[in-house]
Amino acid sequence: MTKTESHAELRQRVRKVCADFPEEYWQELDLERRYPEEFVQAMTESGYLGALIPEEYGGLGMNLSQAAVILEEVNRSGANAGPSHAQMYTMGTLLKHGSEEQKRKYLPKIASGELRLQAFGVTEPEAGTDTTSLQTTAVREGGEYVVNGRKIYISRVQHSDLMVLLARTTPLDEVEKRSRGLSAFLLDLREIVDGLTVEPRRVMMNNETNALTFEDVRTPASSLIGEEGQGFRYILDGLNAERILIAAECIGDGRWFIERASERAKERVVFGRPIGQNQGIQFPIAQAHAHVEAADLMRRKASALFDAGESCGAEANMAKLLAADASWEAANVAMQTFGGYGVDAEYGIERKFRETRLYQVAPISTNLILSYLAEHELGLPRSF
Repeated sequence: MTKTESHAELRQRVRKVCADFPEEYWQELDLERRYPEEFVQAMTESGYLGALIPEEYGGLGMNLSQAAVILEEVNRSGANAGPSHAQMYTMGTLLKHGSEEQKRKYLPKIASGELRLQAFGVTEPEAGTDTTSLQTTAVREGGEYVVNGRKIYISRVQHSDLMVLLARTTPLDEVEKRSRGLSAFLLDLREIVDGLTVEPRRVMMNNETNALTFEDVRTPASSLIGEEGQGFRYILDGLNAERILIAAECIGDGRWFIERASERAKERVVFGRPIGQNQGIQFPIAQAHAHVEAADLMRRKASALFDAGESCGAEANMAKLLAADASWEAANVAMQTFGGYGVDAEYGIERKFRETRLYQVAPISTNLILSYLAEHELGLPRSF
């Protein structure tokens, strides 16, 4: 792989930003369950959270391969890109399907950090990943839409100015296809005075997430993104990018775990010899390393296809599946290598262990990816 393809200079620049936020910073945040405001600000000032926003709107105008490198290096540094990564890709719905007026109004401010778009309101308590069954409604009344319903596990709401919301504008029993009648909105959270209840949910990692209740929340008709009833398609358009970027984060986690496990195996002496001299320690680390590197190749292939404008649904899903599995394998290897020290918060393993476990189930379950591949790639009967 050439230096251009590996983006060596970009990696170094991202590492320089991350170097100001050592393990102690992330430990303190994790203990307090606090949002990494300082880190997000640093990433914003560097321009990295606006990496995918075109230069004409004030962004860096990078392609997805470059954006993936940014998130990979964040996680490889020992940090957690989760609290800020949505700012990078959630705006894709606005960029691709929003009006020129909407893009001129919001994208430059998102790129500069004046506005934060980090909340993505799709998942609901009853629907889960069955998005077409969501029950949140948006009913047109004159120059406004009135929103009612519930959302769950909607992250970063309390640190966002804007939120992309998916709601049903045509009742399910009035559409020919279940995917029709859903619309996407860009809600300005600063302008919602009444009707929105935000209930924080404590989860196993430091990822500020919430349950939302909408009760007659009014949003201007101008907040509609694209055409009414086409929102499900708009959301799907951005999923390949999301899969690839999350895969990059997993690759970063996997490499961090392997680096830490290798260092520990060389330094830790038991029975008069470094534990890394034992094949029982060597082989699992080497195996995890091979799997992370293989997953990275699929991530790179998916990124290249995406940037070329070619179909990449299967590759994006496989990249996310393989990377999530590889990072989880590496996490377990690191935990075993550190032994009892692995569960000690001082060493950072248990924190990253909790963080990377999320990717087995979010933003899409590995089981659903397997179902997709079985049906769309192998021609097997649909399982649900």
